Amino acid sequence: MKKRTWRAVFFSAAEGIADTFRTERNFRIHVLITCIIIIAGILCHVSAVDWMLLTLAIGMVLGAELMNTGVEAAVDLCSPDWHPFAKKAKDAAAGAVLISSIVAIVIGLIVFVEPFLSWFTR
Repeated sequence: MKKRTWRAVFFSAAEGIADTFRTERNFRIHVLITCIIIIAGILCHVSAVDWMLLTLAIGMVLGAELMNTGVEAAVDLCSPDWHPFAKKAKDAAAGAVLISSIVAIVIGLIVFVEPFLSWFTR
């Protein structure tokens, strides 16, 4: 088997992200929310530590969504018919997205509650 270059690996990963963006509605929603969070962070002048927390939260959610898409595709390939193990795998992957999203919401609330409150109490 021929060893792949780093460039080929990078472009394969980018293709996976682009394909997921094109085909998965939930991933597009998460990307839209990411854009809103970035704009809010700029407008609220969040600290470097808050940017790190937001970046980790965003990466966690988008990464979980990409993994969920991969699990769903692999399960559909291996088990095109309904099977309880296929359901279990898909549900667990979706659960990972849900948990990461809830954690990201909590981080967002921690980061943005104070700046938003100060905006409205001026």
